[in-house]
Amino acid sequence: MPAVIIFCLGLLLVLWLVGAPWLLERKRKKLRAQPFPATWRAVLQRRVPYVRRLPADLQLQLKQHLQVFLAEKAFIGCDGLAITDEIRVTIAAHACLLILNRPSGYYPKLRQILVYPDSFVVQRDQVDHIGLAHRTREVLAGESWAEGQVILSWQDTLAGAAVVDDGQNVAIHEFAHQLDQETGSANGAPMLKRRAQYQRWASVLGTEFATLQARVACGAPSLFSDYGATDPGEFFAVISEVFFEQPAAMAEQHPALYRELSQFYQLDPRSW
Repeated sequence: MPAVIIFCLGLLLVLWLVGAPWLLERKRKKLRAQPFPATWRAVLQRRVPYVRRLPADLQLQLKQHLQVFLAEKAFIGCDGLAITDEIRVTIAAHACLLILNRPSGYYPKLRQILVYPDSFVVQRDQVDHIGLAHRTREVLAGESWAEGQVILSWQDTLAGAAVVDDGQNVAIHEFAHQLDQETGSANGAPMLKRRAQYQRWASVLGTEFATLQARVACGAPSLFSDYGATDPGEFFAVISEVFFEQPAAMAEQHPALYRELSQFYQLDPRSW
Protein backbone atom coordinates (compact mmCIF):
# COMPACT_ATOMS: atom_id res chain seq x y z
CA MET A 1 0.00 0.00 0.00
CA PRO A 2 2.73 2.57 0.83
CA ALA A 3 4.30 1.87 -2.57
CA VAL A 4 0.97 2.54 -4.28
CA ILE A 5 0.57 5.82 -2.38
CA ILE A 6 4.08 6.89 -3.30
CA PHE A 7 3.42 5.98 -6.95
CA CYS A 8 0.19 7.99 -6.99
CA LEU A 9 1.83 10.99 -5.37
CA GLY A 10 4.64 10.82 -7.89
CA LEU A 11 2.15 10.59 -10.75
CA LEU A 12 0.26 13.61 -9.44
CA LEU A 13 3.50 15.55 -9.20
CA VAL A 14 4.39 14.71 -12.81
CA LEU A 15 0.91 15.68 -13.99
CA TRP A 16 1.17 18.98 -12.14
CA LEU A 17 4.61 19.73 -13.56
CA VAL A 18 3.37 19.02 -17.06
CA GLY A 19 -0.07 20.57 -16.70
CA ALA A 20 0.69 23.76 -14.77
CA PRO A 21 2.58 25.50 -17.59
CA TRP A 22 -0.12 24.46 -20.07
CA LEU A 23 -2.88 25.85 -17.84
CA LEU A 24 -0.96 29.07 -17.28
CA GLU A 25 -0.44 29.60 -21.01
CA ARG A 26 -4.10 28.82 -21.66
CA LYS A 27 -5.09 31.51 -19.16
CA ARG A 28 -2.68 33.98 -20.73
CA LYS A 29 -4.00 33.22 -24.21
CA LYS A 30 -7.51 34.10 -23.04
CA LEU A 31 -6.24 37.37 -21.55
CA ARG A 32 -4.46 38.29 -24.78
CA ALA A 33 -7.63 37.60 -26.76
CA GLN A 34 -9.75 40.04 -24.76
CA PRO A 35 -10.59 43.46 -26.23
CA PHE A 36 -8.11 46.09 -25.15
CA PRO A 37 -9.87 48.59 -22.83
CA ALA A 38 -10.42 52.02 -24.35
CA THR A 39 -9.37 53.68 -21.09
CA TRP A 40 -6.01 51.89 -21.24
CA ARG A 41 -5.56 52.98 -24.85
CA ALA A 42 -6.14 56.58 -23.76
CA VAL A 43 -3.46 56.24 -21.08
CA LEU A 44 -0.95 54.96 -23.62
CA GLN A 45 -1.68 57.86 -25.95
CA ARG A 46 -1.40 60.42 -23.17
CA ARG A 47 1.43 59.05 -21.04
CA VAL A 48 3.54 56.74 -23.22
CA PRO A 49 4.28 58.55 -26.51
CA TYR A 50 6.95 55.94 -27.25
CA VAL A 51 4.18 53.51 -28.22
CA ARG A 52 3.30 55.62 -31.25
CA ARG A 53 6.76 54.90 -32.69
CA LEU A 54 6.19 51.15 -32.72
CA PRO A 55 5.10 49.33 -35.89
CA ALA A 56 1.47 48.15 -35.84
CA ASP A 57 2.38 44.52 -35.11
CA LEU A 58 4.50 45.48 -32.11
CA GLN A 59 1.80 47.82 -30.82
CA LEU A 60 -0.63 44.91 -30.88
CA GLN A 61 1.87 42.62 -29.18
CA LEU A 62 2.54 45.26 -26.52
CA LYS A 63 -1.15 45.60 -25.74
CA GLN A 64 -1.55 41.82 -25.46
CA HIS A 65 1.43 41.64 -23.10
CA LEU A 66 -0.09 44.45 -21.07
CA GLN A 67 -3.27 42.46 -20.52
CA VAL A 68 -1.29 39.54 -19.09
CA PHE A 69 1.14 41.65 -17.08
CA LEU A 70 -1.59 43.68 -15.40
CA ALA A 71 -3.56 40.55 -14.54
CA GLU A 72 -0.57 38.86 -12.91
CA LYS A 73 1.42 41.59 -11.15
CA ALA A 74 0.40 43.49 -8.03
CA PHE A 75 0.85 47.26 -7.78
CA ILE A 76 1.22 48.80 -4.34
CA GLY A 77 1.10 52.52 -3.60
CA CYS A 78 3.55 53.89 -1.04
CA ASP A 79 3.53 57.11 1.01
CA GLY A 80 -0.18 57.57 0.43
CA LEU A 81 -0.14 57.15 -3.36
CA ALA A 82 -3.39 55.65 -4.66
CA ILE A 83 -2.77 53.21 -7.50
CA THR A 84 -4.79 54.02 -10.63
CA ASP A 85 -5.04 52.49 -14.08
CA GLU A 86 -2.96 55.41 -15.33
CA ILE A 87 -0.09 54.33 -13.08
CA ARG A 88 -0.49 50.65 -13.81
CA VAL A 89 -0.72 50.98 -17.59
CA THR A 90 2.12 53.50 -17.87
CA ILE A 91 4.54 51.35 -15.89
CA ALA A 92 3.42 48.08 -17.46
CA ALA A 93 3.92 49.49 -20.96
CA HIS A 94 7.62 49.97 -20.26
CA ALA A 95 7.95 46.54 -18.69
CA CYS A 96 6.31 44.93 -21.71
CA LEU A 97 8.41 46.92 -24.18
CA LEU A 98 11.45 44.95 -23.01
CA ILE A 99 9.84 41.56 -23.70
CA LEU A 100 8.51 42.19 -27.21
CA ASN A 101 9.49 39.46 -29.69
CA ARG A 102 11.07 37.40 -26.90
CA PRO A 103 9.86 34.12 -25.39
CA SER A 104 8.08 35.67 -22.47
CA GLY A 105 7.70 34.41 -18.96
CA TYR A 106 6.42 37.87 -18.05
CA TYR A 107 9.18 38.42 -15.50
CA PRO A 108 8.58 35.14 -13.65
CA LYS A 109 10.30 36.27 -10.44
CA LEU A 110 8.52 39.62 -10.27
CA ARG A 111 5.57 39.75 -7.88
CA GLN A 112 5.06 43.40 -6.95
CA ILE A 113 5.63 46.90 -8.26
CA LEU A 114 5.86 49.44 -5.45
CA VAL A 115 5.20 53.02 -6.52
CA TYR A 116 6.11 56.17 -4.59
CA PRO A 117 4.70 59.60 -5.49
CA ASP A 118 8.22 60.99 -6.02
CA SER A 119 11.85 60.13 -5.35
CA PHE A 120 12.25 58.04 -2.20
CA VAL A 121 14.92 57.61 0.45
CA VAL A 122 16.55 54.30 1.34
CA GLN A 123 19.00 53.57 4.13
CA ARG A 124 21.94 51.26 3.53
CA ASP A 125 24.49 49.78 5.90
CA GLN A 126 28.01 49.87 4.50
CA VAL A 127 31.41 48.84 5.85
CA ASP A 128 34.38 51.05 4.98
CA HIS A 129 37.94 50.00 4.17
CA ILE A 130 38.92 49.78 7.85
CA GLY A 131 35.91 47.73 8.85
CA LEU A 132 33.70 50.42 10.37
CA ALA A 133 29.97 50.20 9.67
CA HIS A 134 28.13 53.26 8.39
CA ARG A 135 24.47 53.90 7.62
CA THR A 136 23.93 56.04 4.55
CA ARG A 137 20.81 57.60 3.01
CA GLU A 138 20.23 57.60 -0.73
CA VAL A 139 17.55 59.37 -2.74
CA LEU A 140 16.40 57.11 -5.57
CA ALA A 141 14.05 57.22 -8.55
CA GLY A 142 13.87 53.45 -8.82
CA GLU A 143 15.21 50.15 -7.59
CA SER A 144 14.94 46.49 -8.56
CA TRP A 145 15.17 43.62 -6.09
CA ALA A 146 15.99 40.04 -6.97
CA GLU A 147 13.39 38.97 -4.40
CA GLY A 148 10.60 39.98 -6.77
CA GLN A 149 9.97 43.72 -6.40
CA VAL A 150 10.46 46.76 -8.59
CA ILE A 151 10.23 50.14 -6.85
CA LEU A 152 9.56 53.29 -8.87
CA SER A 153 8.98 56.98 -8.36
CA TRP A 154 5.81 57.91 -10.24
CA GLN A 155 7.01 61.44 -11.06
CA ASP A 156 10.35 60.15 -12.35
CA THR A 157 8.54 57.48 -14.37
CA LEU A 158 6.37 60.14 -15.98
CA ALA A 159 9.38 62.34 -16.73
CA GLY A 160 11.25 59.45 -18.33
CA ALA A 161 8.26 58.45 -20.43
CA ALA A 162 7.49 61.98 -21.63
CA VAL A 163 10.81 62.46 -23.46
CA VAL A 164 11.38 59.50 -25.76
CA ASP A 165 14.83 60.32 -27.12
CA ASP A 166 17.02 61.48 -24.23
CA GLY A 167 18.30 58.04 -23.26
CA GLN A 168 16.96 58.33 -19.72
CA ASN A 169 14.01 56.22 -18.61
CA VAL A 170 13.87 54.88 -15.07
CA ALA A 171 11.19 52.28 -15.84
CA ILE A 172 13.22 50.76 -18.68
CA HIS A 173 16.26 50.84 -16.39
CA GLU A 174 14.62 48.94 -13.53
CA PHE A 175 12.89 46.34 -15.68
CA ALA A 176 16.19 45.70 -17.48
CA HIS A 177 17.55 44.90 -14.02
CA GLN A 178 14.69 42.41 -13.58
CA LEU A 179 15.71 40.63 -16.78
CA ASP A 180 19.29 40.56 -15.52
CA GLN A 181 18.14 39.21 -12.15
CA GLU A 182 16.40 36.22 -13.71
CA THR A 183 19.80 34.49 -13.46
CA GLY A 184 20.44 35.68 -9.89
CA SER A 185 22.04 39.01 -9.02
CA ALA A 186 22.16 41.94 -11.43
CA ASN A 187 25.63 41.41 -12.88
CA GLY A 188 25.18 42.42 -16.52
CA ALA A 189 24.83 38.83 -17.72
CA PRO A 190 21.12 38.16 -18.37
CA MET A 191 19.79 34.89 -19.70
CA LEU A 192 20.78 34.45 -23.38
CA LYS A 193 19.21 32.10 -25.91
CA ARG A 194 22.33 30.02 -26.58
CA ARG A 195 25.37 29.19 -24.49
CA ALA A 196 27.66 30.20 -27.36
CA GLN A 197 26.43 33.80 -27.07
CA TYR A 198 27.86 34.34 -23.59
CA GLN A 199 31.48 34.57 -24.67
CA ARG A 200 30.81 37.28 -27.26
CA TRP A 201 28.43 39.09 -24.87
CA ALA A 202 31.08 39.15 -22.13
CA SER A 203 33.75 40.33 -24.56
CA VAL A 204 31.72 43.16 -26.11
CA LEU A 205 30.07 44.41 -22.92
CA GLY A 206 33.27 44.01 -20.91
CA THR A 207 35.23 46.13 -23.39
CA GLU A 208 32.52 48.80 -23.54
CA PHE A 209 32.18 48.89 -19.76
CA ALA A 210 35.92 49.40 -19.34
CA THR A 211 35.83 52.16 -21.97
CA LEU A 212 33.03 53.96 -20.13
CA GLN A 213 34.90 53.69 -16.83
CA ALA A 214 37.99 55.21 -18.47
CA ARG A 215 35.94 58.06 -19.94
CA VAL A 216 34.32 58.79 -16.61
CA ALA A 217 37.72 58.77 -14.87
CA CYS A 218 39.09 61.44 -17.21
CA GLY A 219 35.85 63.40 -17.57
CA ALA A 220 35.39 62.61 -21.27
CA PRO A 221 31.86 62.73 -22.74
CA SER A 222 29.91 59.57 -23.55
CA LEU A 223 26.55 58.59 -24.97
CA PHE A 224 26.01 56.64 -21.75
CA SER A 225 25.33 58.02 -18.29
CA ASP A 226 28.26 58.02 -15.88
CA TYR A 227 26.12 55.87 -13.60
CA GLY A 228 26.65 53.01 -16.02
CA ALA A 229 30.30 52.88 -14.95
CA THR A 230 29.28 51.90 -11.41
CA ASP A 231 29.21 48.15 -12.07
CA PRO A 232 28.30 45.72 -14.91
CA GLY A 233 24.68 45.43 -13.74
CA GLU A 234 24.14 49.19 -13.88
CA PHE A 235 25.94 49.29 -17.22
CA PHE A 236 23.46 46.84 -18.73
CA ALA A 237 20.49 48.84 -17.43
CA VAL A 238 21.92 52.16 -18.67
CA ILE A 239 22.71 50.87 -22.17
CA SER A 240 19.21 49.38 -22.34
CA GLU A 241 17.77 52.87 -21.81
CA VAL A 242 19.90 54.22 -24.65
CA PHE A 243 19.15 51.24 -26.91
CA PHE A 244 15.44 52.00 -26.84
CA GLU A 245 15.60 55.80 -26.76
CA GLN A 246 18.69 56.67 -28.86
CA PRO A 247 19.16 53.64 -31.12
CA ALA A 248 20.62 55.47 -34.14
CA ALA A 249 23.31 57.17 -32.09
CA MET A 250 24.13 53.93 -30.29
CA ALA A 251 24.36 51.93 -33.51
CA GLU A 252 26.69 54.54 -35.01
CA GLN A 253 28.96 55.05 -32.00
CA HIS A 254 28.86 51.54 -30.51
CA PRO A 255 27.92 49.15 -33.36
CA ALA A 256 29.08 45.93 -31.69
CA LEU A 257 27.24 46.78 -28.49
CA TYR A 258 24.10 47.68 -30.43
CA ARG A 259 24.19 44.32 -32.23
CA GLU A 260 24.41 42.46 -28.93
CA LEU A 261 21.41 44.27 -27.48
CA SER A 262 19.46 43.96 -30.72
CA GLN A 263 20.00 40.22 -30.64
CA PHE A 264 19.12 40.02 -26.94
CA TYR A 265 15.92 42.08 -27.20
CA GLN A 266 15.07 40.69 -30.66
CA LEU A 267 14.37 44.25 -31.83
CA ASP A 268 15.90 46.97 -34.00
CA PRO A 269 14.52 50.30 -32.73
CA ARG A 270 16.36 52.22 -35.49
CA SER A 271 13.62 51.13 -37.90
CA TRP A 272 10.75 52.60 -35.88
